[in-house]
Amino acid sequence: MKILRSLLVMFGLTAGWQFLVTLTEVPPYILPGPVVVAEALLTRFSTLLPHAAYTLGEILLGFSLGALLGMISALLLATVKPLQVWLSPILIMTQSLPVFALAPLLVLWLGYGLASKIAMAVLIIYFPVTSAFYDGLQRTPKDWLDLGRVMKASRLAFLWHVRIPFALPSLASGLRVAMVSTPIGVIVGEWVGSSQGLGYLMLHANGRMQIDLLFAALVILMTMALALYQITDLLLKRLLRHFSLEEHKT
Repeated sequence: MKILRSLLVMFGLTAGWQFLVTLTEVPPYILPGPVVVAEALLTRFSTLLPHAAYTLGEILLGFSLGALLGMISALLLATVKPLQVWLSPILIMTQSLPVFALAPLLVLWLGYGLASKIAMAVLIIYFPVTSAFYDGLQRTPKDWLDLGRVMKASRLAFLWHVRIPFALPSLASGLRVAMVSTPIGVIVGEWVGSSQGLGYLMLHANGRMQIDLLFAALVILMTMALALYQITDLLLKRLLRHFSLEEHKT
């Protein structure tokens, strides 16, 4: 049923898009219709595919590294109290700085390759993952904290068996936000400086007035982002369900 609703929504949006183009008779070099974009997808697929694969690799690497750094930072903040003095300002800085304005500097420092795009993605998703996981770690029920003291559980054992499982729903929310945000950082990085990727292709297609190719790249990017989000959401739900079952067993 959920898939059917999604397909109906997509069909409705596509039909509305075609109706708008037909009604306004807008030139294709300003707003191509879905039929024109579909033709560009088919005829230029061999051009689009390598760029899509490159962007997908950047998204996966950026998401993995940003999520890992965010989780490590949250664990350090929650377990090593003196580090809060040093890590908290870094968290605030990553959120308050205009990250997109740093893209030209990242390209200058790290070059036109993967490194600058991954760094851009990491800067965008670091804060939501860290803050969500840290907030979850801080919300361990007081009864469980008291039980851990009574049973004289070690800090590491209590963290692994109690605090982290209770914080997983918050971490899952942060990871979902991160997966949505990662493609934005990667594409902005490709716009600023790159020789491959969908962002690079979109920029050059726009400069050459190949708007149908630009929209085709957008469709692939949107499809890729939606698929990654759905996969992430499914895996997180299974992970949470697994830990919930383990909790009931114990």
